[in-house]
Amino acid sequence: MNDINVLDGRIRAALERVRVGVDATSRAVAAVPSDSPKPGADAAGLQARLDEEKTVNAQLEERVRALKERQDEKLSGLEAQTASQHAQLAEYDRQMQRLQQANAELRAVAAEMREALMQNVAEPELVNRAAVAELDALRAVQAADRAEVDVVMAQLAPLVEEA
Repeated sequence: MNDINVLDGRIRAALERVRVGVDATSRAVAAVPSDSPKPGADAAGLQARLDEEKTVNAQLEERVRALKERQDEKLSGLEAQTASQHAQLAEYDRQMQRLQQANAELRAVAAEMREALMQNVAEPELVNRAAVAELDALRAVQAADRAEVDVVMAQLAPLVEEA
């Protein structure tokens, strides 16, 4: 019997809470101006607005995705261009070092030839070495010039394409 009394008290308390909630809802509905739509009456309008927002959100996400793709493509292009320029500059540096080496050899052979001529000694081997050194120096100059032109052309190519 005691359990019944406890359950009866709990049911009465729950019914009182429901009554208070219904009264509060009634007062809230009564406080809404008569010209404004009743809660739940504009569900179709709210659903339409929600659908519009979803559409706008999907469009924005698509734009962000497209921008990210373009940015990634541009970044890839710039990385490739940087790698290409690095390789060209490395080649130019290699050719310049070759030119410096050939010129140093040419100067050394020329100094030896001067010494030989001052002593009135004609050495065919020195003349031959001097000619070979001069040819190597000329080839190195040509290769360095070609590498320099390649670097300049690589820099100008994007500017010409834009124009």
